[in-house]
Amino acid sequence: MSAGELTALSLAEAGRLVRERELSPVEMTDAHLAQIGRLEPRLNAFITVTADEARRAAKAAEDEVAAGKHRGRLHGLPIAIKDLFDLASVRMTAGSRILADNVSADDSEAAARLREAGAVMLGKLNLHEFAFGATGINPHFGPARNPWDPEHITGGSSSGSGAAVASGECLAALGTDTGGSIRIPASLCGIVGLKPTHGRVSKRGVLPLSWSLDHVGPMTRTVEDAAILLDVLAGHDPSDASSADQPVSDYLASLKEGVRGMRIGIPRRFFFENVDPEVETAVRSAITLLGEMGATTLEIDVPLIDEIPGALTAIMLPEALAVHQRWMKERPDEYGDDVRYRLELGSTYLAVHYVQAQRLREMAVRAWREEVFSQIDLIATPTTPITARRIEEASSDDGLQVTFSLIRFTNPLNFLGVPAISVPCGFTTEGLPIGLQLAARWWDEESLLRAAQAYEQATNWHNRRPAR
Repeated sequence: MSAGELTALSLAEAGRLVRERELSPVEMTDAHLAQIGRLEPRLNAFITVTADEARRAAKAAEDEVAAGKHRGRLHGLPIAIKDLFDLASVRMTAGSRILADNVSADDSEAAARLREAGAVMLGKLNLHEFAFGATGINPHFGPARNPWDPEHITGGSSSGSGAAVASGECLAALGTDTGGSIRIPASLCGIVGLKPTHGRVSKRGVLPLSWSLDHVGPMTRTVEDAAILLDVLAGHDPSDASSADQPVSDYLASLKEGVRGMRIGIPRRFFFENVDPEVETAVRSAITLLGEMGATTLEIDVPLIDEIPGALTAIMLPEALAVHQRWMKERPDEYGDDVRYRLELGSTYLAVHYVQAQRLREMAVRAWREEVFSQIDLIATPTTPITARRIEEASSDDGLQVTFSLIRFTNPLNFLGVPAISVPCGFTTEGLPIGLQLAARWWDEESLLRAAQAYEQATNWHNRRPAR
């Protein structure tokens, strides 16, 4: 296989070839490190590349496989993680000046589970500073650039994760999602991004943005790959107070069962308002196809949707300020302007605002459980109402509007804590990707992945690769 063919493989395909000893983990790792070397000066997806460590891990994996000690579907496969996760003896900058020289002492729980499964860690990926933004424009490390057009943003905050997976710099990546930070770059970069149910995946060793809204999840080229990663990542972590002790499914077992008999809700309001025409056309076509494949589609009302964005902000900003309070007092000038502004805004909220927002959250969860997910299995919406904007536009005075647009359809699902996924569903006439967002009831990642897989396999969008 050529290096180009190796970097175009899915995680599932590569895992099968390694297991059957038709592909060497060393060969696979070298191909991805070469791809990073070719593309990084332009895409800026990585903050730290751990090439020597990756080669050592690949050689160890190769020896284990040769000795008949195959650990599973991730063994010997090159993966990268957002630079918000601790990785032992590797710097964790969070995309900031403040932590530019910070070196992690231990692995985060997610990284430890990947290593235990035999994954090869290629390094740490670029992000919006402290994961506090939706564009991926970082004033300290530079913006991650979209592989479909490097003059455009990747979306954020898991910006490097989106760029690296889409460009073939790694087979898969981990991201975090507080208001859409996995699904937004997945949508804008034409890949799959999964936000599991809040508490499904441990956040221990991940620098928090907003502890009650943060999620950890996979970013991959296919839905099957996302299921493979979730199989490894999901499960209770007693050392993480937000980790839920809930049963974990075999996410691959029912992946190919299709959507026949599923009920998919289409929101009457909010989620299709002020949407780029090409985005709406692509998403509605995707929903039509799901119906043709045997799902029942019906229009639904979404309770409290007008109140949710403001309540989410009243939770996120004070929680973020609580994390950054000391640094904001001692080192405020070391923040980028946009992140410092958001943290300063957090100080304008009173305790009563925070409490009222959390009360509304309880009401919204109950209302969605009783009025929405009692009558449907999934909801379908655009992931983002717009596609990737040019970096200069997102950096200008219009940048705040770009951010508001990007998070509009994703952050209500963080507020609720339900699982949600973005899958590619088309391209604009400019050649920029469009994402379909599906969301399921709490803890039902199984149905979510099943529907996403059925749609993906009925289309060809996920097989497209950036020409650059």
